[in-house]
Parts: sequence; structure tokens; C-alpha cells
Amino acid sequence: MRGLGTLINMAAIIAGGLLGLFFGSFLKERYRDSLIKANGAAVLFVGISGTLQKMIRINGGVVEMEGAMMMVASLAAGVVIGEFINIEDRLEQFGEWLKQKSGSSSDAEFVNGFVTASLTVCIGAMAIVGAIQDGMTGDYTTLAVKAILDFLIIMVMTASMGKGCIFSAIPVGILQGGVTLLAIAFSSGMPQSAVDALSLVGNVLIFCVGVNLIWPKTFRVANMLPAVVIAVIWSFFV
Repeated sequence: MRGLGTLINMAAIIAGGLLGLFFGSFLKERYRDSLIKANGAAVLFVGISGTLQKMIRINGGVVEMEGAMMMVASLAAGVVIGEFINIEDRLEQFGEWLKQKSGSSSDAEFVNGFVTASLTVCIGAMAIVGAIQDGMTGDYTTLAVKAILDFLIIMVMTASMGKGCIFSAIPVGILQGGVTLLAIAFSSGMPQSAVDALSLVGNVLIFCVGVNLIWPKTFRVANMLPAVVIAVIWSFFV
């Protein structure tokens, strides 16, 4: 069934979150803080490795770098658009609404947990490519692998940042479900050049999420999200 991959991914996030919420209640504050920073370090290296994988090529024994201009231009244009739209504030407003509706008014970390977890599991090529594969062919293997990773990530995040992380299943469902529907509607897949550009810039944003986990509020990552769209558009014309 097409779309099953996103459902599996959402279920894994909820399951990981509930498990983390259970164990998190037994952790002292210093353990929570250490878990956040440890998770931030892991996310940092995921972003670095993914970025370098797409930027570095070995040609005849010579190391070459590509995509730097695209990355700089996409990030610059994306940030300007994102700040104009103010995506970060809108995401935080949605988090505040969820906080009230879920009866979590006393949870000071709810919105921060929701926003940080959502950006961590929504950004990246696996989410987009997996959703396209699911929509085009019904193959949800990539999203199933992502579901396992997200299960572990959200479990640790929820243990350290609270129940807001569990609600990251909602934007995952909206984003990946939307991409899957678009893939079903269009017969041709995304060109490899577009996937590579998306992956490169997406991994830079993942790195920024990791920085925010260790040094809070350094980047307004949600306002950088349009950079991913700019990168894909760039790949079609350059």
C-alpha cells in the first residue's frame, strides 16, 4: 500500500517517544542535560558526514569539492525567504497550540522539544527520497529504515526534553505524506541532481540542529528550510 512508509515512520516516532517518556521520568536533570548534548553531538556528525559525502569527489586520485556555490546561494536565499515568512515563529505557535490542546501547559520544555524533534526527523534526504519511492513504486524500505533511526532519536530526545518530542509525528506525517501524494500524482521521479542538492543542503541544516542541541537557539533552523527548495530549483537550472 502506498503511503504505508509514512504511517510506519509516525508509529515508530510515537512508540519511541512513549518509551523515552517512561524512562525519562526516572532521570535526574544532569542526566537529561547530558543526554541532550550527547544526542546533539550525534546529530552534528550525521550532518557533517552527509554534507561531506555530497560535496567531496575523488577524481583520478585528486580530491575535488563541488556544490559549494549552490550551498552558499541556497542558504543565503533560503534564510531571507524563511525570515520573511518567519517559519520558526509559526512552528512555535503550532507547538504552543499543541501544548494547550494536549494538557501540557505546565511543561516548560514542550515547545522546544516539539520544534527541535520535528526539525531533526523532518529534514534530510531520507524523508524526501523515501516518500517519493513510496509514492512512485510502493517501496517503503527507505522510510522503514528511517523509522528505526527516528525511533531511537525520539526515544532519547523525549527522555531528555519531554513529551513535546512525541508530537513531531504530526509534521512528519504532513511532510512525507504530502511528498508521497505528489509522487503518486506525477509519473516522473526527482532527478538525481535534485536529490543530491537536497541532501547536501538538508544535511547542513541537520548540522545546525545538532548545534542548537548543544548551544541552544544558535540557529533559527526552521527559517532556513526554504534553502532546501532553492537547492532543488538550482539543480534544474544550473
